[in-house]
Amino acid sequence: MTSEDQSSAQSSAQSSAQGFGGVVGDTVGESIPWWPDPVTPPPGSPNVVVIVLDDVGFADLGCFGSEIDTPNMDDLAARGLRYNNFHTTAVCSPTRACLLTGRNHHSVGMAVVSNWDTGFPGCTGRITNRAATLAEMLRPAGYSTFAVGKWHLAPIEDTTPAGPFDQWPLQRGFDRFYGFMDGATNHWDPDLVADNHHIDRPDRPDYHLTEDLVEQAIGMVTGQTSAWPERPFFLYLCFGTGHYPLHAPKPYIDRYNGRYDAGWGAIRQERFARQKRTGIIPAGTELPPFNPGVPDWNELSADEQKVAARMQQAYSGMLTHTDEHLGKLVTTLREIGRAENTVFVLLSDNGATAEGGVSGHENAMRYINGLDPRPLDQQLADIDGIGGPNSWTVYPMGWAMAGNTPLKWYKQNTHAGGVRDPLIISWAAGITENGAIRTQYHHVSDIAPTLLEIIGLNEPAEMGGVAQIPMEGTSMAYTFSDRHTATAKTEQYYEMLGHRAMWAGGWKAVTRHIQGESFDDDRWELYHLDRDFSETRDLAGTEPERLASLIDRWWAAARAHQVLPLDDRILERFHVPKPRPITNRSRFVYYPGAYIPSDGCPDLKNVSYGITVELDRAGSDDGTLVACGDVSSGFALFIRNGRLVWDYNMAWDHYTAMSESTLPSGRLTVAATFERTGNHAGVGRLLVNGDETASVAMPHTHSTHIHAVGISVGFTRAPSPSRRVTGRFPFTGRIIRATIDLGDDREPSDQALILD
Repeated sequence: MTSEDQSSAQSSAQSSAQGFGGVVGDTVGESIPWWPDPVTPPPGSPNVVVIVLDDVGFADLGCFGSEIDTPNMDDLAARGLRYNNFHTTAVCSPTRACLLTGRNHHSVGMAVVSNWDTGFPGCTGRITNRAATLAEMLRPAGYSTFAVGKWHLAPIEDTTPAGPFDQWPLQRGFDRFYGFMDGATNHWDPDLVADNHHIDRPDRPDYHLTEDLVEQAIGMVTGQTSAWPERPFFLYLCFGTGHYPLHAPKPYIDRYNGRYDAGWGAIRQERFARQKRTGIIPAGTELPPFNPGVPDWNELSADEQKVAARMQQAYSGMLTHTDEHLGKLVTTLREIGRAENTVFVLLSDNGATAEGGVSGHENAMRYINGLDPRPLDQQLADIDGIGGPNSWTVYPMGWAMAGNTPLKWYKQNTHAGGVRDPLIISWAAGITENGAIRTQYHHVSDIAPTLLEIIGLNEPAEMGGVAQIPMEGTSMAYTFSDRHTATAKTEQYYEMLGHRAMWAGGWKAVTRHIQGESFDDDRWELYHLDRDFSETRDLAGTEPERLASLIDRWWAAARAHQVLPLDDRILERFHVPKPRPITNRSRFVYYPGAYIPSDGCPDLKNVSYGITVELDRAGSDDGTLVACGDVSSGFALFIRNGRLVWDYNMAWDHYTAMSESTLPSGRLTVAATFERTGNHAGVGRLLVNGDETASVAMPHTHSTHIHAVGISVGFTRAPSPSRRVTGRFPFTGRIIRATIDLGDDREPSDQALILD
């Protein structure tokens, strides 16, 4: 062999070893080109659209018995299947983790919300990389992957401009993302993220987040279809509807005028009758008594009824508004010829919420921080504003009870009111029995295996070099063609904030834990769900052996899926002393234009602190220096008409200090300081070049959460926490830096709670 032949052979061997299937010679004439086969999904692979509603109860959709107008969701049900025996985890982040991975939520590290990391494997606030998401599985198979709306699957302290970004949507398999990262946001002025960066909301009149999300989803799908119509897509569309704040355009709220004047008991009875009439619940289902703590409607005064009814109108208006815009997405898919082979999966992430308490709140930040609702006369004066841009509404628990008809308890609980939720699956090319009801028992972790089966993909044993946890869900695909086959699922455990349940073979053991009490003292109930849809006949006393067996199975499942240790802490989980490099310091220096989301900010609760701003201004320069929060809660330090103002908005209780004289021109240093004098109480002071110029007593400051909107420097990120200014109110002078210094007198908070 000549040297030239040896060289050519070596070149070919080297190319082959590197995965090149052609031949590389010395010249192109002596070479053979080669291209790898393009990645394509299995023939006929459907598009997938997963639609997630938030805190929407079992009975809140028209096709599940509601009076609320949801014609487009109802149309999906009429063209597909409704599941009346479908279950979630009782809280949002865990349900989403199960949905996207096909595993149980503790198994992947999402015991509760992504805001919490308690230092145990089952509660890390992130999805382990040992559990690939649907997007991570579908993208290598040739799918386009889009996420739109609520994410809430990344630790919130990791959502700053510094990241880390490993748990953001684009790093968990999605090509595009548009939405919000935390558990809730203002629908009139949301805290928006596009792909890997925070953005301002579109500047247009009458903006509403739901409309924006649907427009973005339509744009992603039509753009992809225009460029590559043969390529299937996966769209994960998560609305904020109907999590507080309940926000809807006023005409949608007004269309329900008078509809709820009869109260939650009457609405519950109407829904129950409608559910029986339409067959969404068995004919023999019993309606349980009112949940403890829910008053009879007639116990409310006429004025209390007016406010409570308006809050439910806001909820119903928001759901109808969302339905209308969801209909635009579905219509678009039909117009571009992509609806026929699209699998639509629509669900709620948990049951309706009792977080509004007995009376509800026009401003949920009051509930979150342990404040009572405003006096009734003030609520009546602002009743038309409920659901509008200046509200942060959460409705009374009586409406949540009606929303969960005919089930007991609420979101967070492992009784049916928390975990049995509406599910619709529609697929014109694959489901022929349109409008039917399926009764097989299933769980949100079963959706991912279902989608993989109908696409024709196997779950990966390895992803990105990381060995994968086997999927724990059970495919539901068999239910598409057979209403009579018994469920393929054998058992399912539940745990949320210490509430527990175990289902197996049609029987369910369940306990509602009382926070602070011993888990050994929990009282377990037993229900034969195949004959007792609404969990009304407790058989624990007559079937003790069966109950004991289910409890034993719960403990076995808990050990197998990282549920332990049992933990009923709620508020305390916000203060777990985990390593947090971004906030584990006492001094924070921010520069003009900076925006830091909430959990990435210094913790200003129940501690003395100072906010110092170095600036340069001409005589006419006004604007925001530092702000946090929005119209519902937070604070703003700003200059208006030449005077320095600190407006501390304690969920509509305003503590305001204003300098006695106008500020001088030129380089100067201004400061707002808080001196803690008691539990969540203290004195606020304003200083100009070190001299005190004003002060204000602050008898109740934030105890749990200032706001999901974090700190901005030189502008207001959202509608200002101060009523004295409007818009972003940017500072027209020059800010050199803003420094926040924390004192050493912090004591743990002991009030309120928040769950998203």
